Amino acid sequence: MQYNHYTTGRIIRELREQQGLTQEVLSGLAAVSRSHLAEIETGHINANVETLWRISEALGIRMSDLMRMVEQAIEGEE
Repeated sequence: MQYNHYTTGRIIRELREQQGLTQEVLSGLAAVSRSHLAEIETGHINANVETLWRISEALGIRMSDLMRMVEQAIEGEE
């Protein structure tokens, strides 16, 4: 299995939308700029571990759960 930052961004966007959060609100909770969050969600940039940690915390989930979701999605794409 190979890591895919596009899938990571898609999962983050889906979780954000499920919770009814805008990019503006989530970025504020995670202490990242809205434009940075937008680039992560679209897969244009690869977020570092600290940023993924803060986004996970802001979404109310553990980073390990986020990564599990990403892994499952990647496995489903193979």
